[in-house]
Amino acid sequence: MKPVVALVGRPNVGKSTLFNRLTQTRDAIVADFAGLTRDRHYGNGRLGKHEFIVIDTGGFEPDAGSGIYKEMAKQTRQAVAEADVVIFVVDAREGLSAQDHDIANELRRVGKPCVLAANKAEGMHDGTKLVDFYELGFGDVHGVSAAHGQGMRDLVELALAPLNLPDPDDEADEDDINKPIKLAVAGRPNVGKSTLINTWLGEERLVAFDLPGTTRDAISVPFERNGQRFELIDTAGLRRKGKVFEAIEKFSVVKTLQAIESANVVLLLLDATQGVTDQDAHIAGYILESGRAVVIAINKWDAVDSYQREQIQRQIETRLPFLKFASLHFISAIKRQGLGPVWQAIAQAHKSATRKMSTPVLTRLLLEAVQFQSPKRAGMFRPKLRYAHQGGMNPPVIIIHGNSLEHVTEAYKRFLEGRFRKEFDLVGTPLRIQFKSSQNPFADKDD
Repeated sequence: MKPVVALVGRPNVGKSTLFNRLTQTRDAIVADFAGLTRDRHYGNGRLGKHEFIVIDTGGFEPDAGSGIYKEMAKQTRQAVAEADVVIFVVDAREGLSAQDHDIANELRRVGKPCVLAANKAEGMHDGTKLVDFYELGFGDVHGVSAAHGQGMRDLVELALAPLNLPDPDDEADEDDINKPIKLAVAGRPNVGKSTLINTWLGEERLVAFDLPGTTRDAISVPFERNGQRFELIDTAGLRRKGKVFEAIEKFSVVKTLQAIESANVVLLLLDATQGVTDQDAHIAGYILESGRAVVIAINKWDAVDSYQREQIQRQIETRLPFLKFASLHFISAIKRQGLGPVWQAIAQAHKSATRKMSTPVLTRLLLEAVQFQSPKRAGMFRPKLRYAHQGGMNPPVIIIHGNSLEHVTEAYKRFLEGRFRKEFDLVGTPLRIQFKSSQNPFADKDD
């Protein structure tokens, strides 16, 4: 599972800028006034071979009495609870504040590993302005500049160091042939994820409860169907028996993201009565980004009329166009309708994701595609595609070698993808195509 790093600090210290820097995105909105980030925001970061999940939080005011600041404090506490390590962000230019002390006291009570980052420290070479932050009691103060990218690598190394992460290469197991297929059921709260798993199992292994967000943890359940072993992962539906009436907490996005990452196939469950929401699109985007095989199922299909059915099919076409490769199914978990084809689609998606493609066949398909339609010329150069081989599975990766491949257009890349998909019958899995241009051995030599 990917480790989770939470960014915590008072408003306007640069947490969102730091989030964008760590994730190499611009997903967090950044503006120069306090309190802009009100909810938790999630993204992927990487340091060398190690990947991690970053949570950006709103400005933390532990003693916030009411209104939006109280909600922001609640969101931040939840982020800290989900995290493996916390980066406590302070403002090196404004200096130490009473609110920094309040946040430090709150973090000490939680007891999570914590790294203190003094942001906006560009130009502070002697470090004298950072001395006051030692009062917070978190050891060394690490001066960084999120806006300029200074100190980022050292900061992440310090944050991940207490977790003693194994080398990803060491985690590569023996052949996966005899292993169960990890199937994650993902979707918004209350779309029927646990009800679907209960229906599959034929028993009340997970207690269905008609309130959204009543389970924090991803629950793994072994299952066998027609001789094939599965590991079913209920990513954020419901609590186990006996815990239903405990305080209900907002479902953990982190658990959903981690379950998607660890799965072989993801069943994206949508609610026909609610349509395709922004949250559905975000989850779908994360599945695609993770490279997981995916099957889409619309639950509660029996509860909508013909007009609603037509609307939701249009919504899928317009809001999830990037999942066109996934098969679509209309089901009713509670009435056990339409479940057989879903299992067939899951098996097909897993088979496609783990398909072995030989180099001779890939190269033949590549050359046939080029003969049928050559890539466009870019200036004096026309990309020359020479041969292809497989570079990975789950998702399948095809590496194409040649010259001037940086000029291959996205349209031509989609054309090649279509040819490969048709030949190998790749349904339900992303397909990644990478280009590697040959180096000119005389390029670096003087005339």
